Amino acid sequence: MQYGICNLSIVPLRNEPSDASELVSQVLYGDIFKILEQRKSWSKIRLAFDKYEGWIDNKQLIEITEEQYNQLYKESPKLSIDLVEFIEDTNQQLHPILLGSSLNGLSILNHNHDGTIVEGKKPKENLIKTAFLYLNSPYLWGGKTPFGIDCSGFTQMVYKLNGYKLLRDASQQATQGEALSFIEESEPGDLAFFDNNEGAITHVGIIMSDNYIIHAHGKVRIDRLDHSGIYNVDRKVHTHKLRVIKKVI
Repeated sequence: MQYGICNLSIVPLRNEPSDASELVSQVLYGDIFKILEQRKSWSKIRLAFDKYEGWIDNKQLIEITEEQYNQLYKESPKLSIDLVEFIEDTNQQLHPILLGSSLNGLSILNHNHDGTIVEGKKPKENLIKTAFLYLNSPYLWGGKTPFGIDCSGFTQMVYKLNGYKLLRDASQQATQGEALSFIEESEPGDLAFFDNNEGAITHVGIIMSDNYIIHAHGKVRIDRLDHSGIYNVDRKVHTHKLRVIKKVI
């Protein structure tokens, strides 16, 4: 088994080994992973954080040892908390990193960083404050950053920045936590899941107080939440059908 770390700000994780293939997620600076299969130009990887799999370009990874991987995996995540920060390499060149990047591997990559770091579990009420850091971020299928994010990437990153682990896709996240019977039982920071006409869970958002929800739909936005689902305050129509509410924390 081989192992790697991401040394760039954002690397596309694709469904197939091709630049034209669907973007299924993104690998952020400092993310570590196992290399499941290696070809001439592409590697299939499994991310350590959420076990998500996909293909990345071999030019966009650095291999590390099993010992280094295991050490980083055991450590409590140290994450960047500013929208954009910079790390400095041994040539004193600056490289941008984005909100939620992992800084545990700085010594392995020979990089320096003097920005703000967040570490450890935060109170549940901090989730909404973190969610607002992504407000108005454009929707991007597979995205995980303020410059493009999807619904489950948004919830995953908000929870991650507060020390909690969610899986990558909305359908996977819906398997976590305790189901609630009514909206009235929910608290700010709980997750609401929504399904399509076939009953498949396709959307997720973070519940706020007073029957509001923050979610990624066109952009990260705030809408009303009722027993039917999400009511878009701009279009004055329900856009998503409520399936279940989950308390993860």
